Amino acid sequence: MYYKEFYDMPIWQTGLNLLEKIYMVTKNFPMEEKYALISQLRRSANSVIANIAESRGSYFYKDKIRVLYIARGEIEETRSHLLVAMKLKYINQEMSSELDNLYNKLGRDINSYILDINSKHQNRL
Repeated sequence: MYYKEFYDMPIWQTGLNLLEKIYMVTKNFPMEEKYALISQLRRSANSVIANIAESRGSYFYKDKIRVLYIARGEIEETRSHLLVAMKLKYINQEMSSELDNLYNKLGRDINSYILDINSKHQNRL
């Protein structure tokens, strides 16, 4: 799949929608979490889409794949922060499960994109 701009990529658009939800949810966290869990959760969610965008701008195959792997790692970090937020009762089980499932699906979609890039790279060899 070729996308003219990073913001045309469905995985980036999904990540942006999830980031918006993260910002909305973290508005309700206690203020003492401003420089801790709020910051960490927003940073990791932002990093997901930043790395997807970076992959679009990477010229070399290995660089594209590397930053997509980083995006997957940031998804796992975000999911971990969400579980902590649920454990501390900053979000309820339903919201935690919804966001966890959506991030898990985004990770699978990134995997599919990586496989697509790999197959195109193999066809060029």
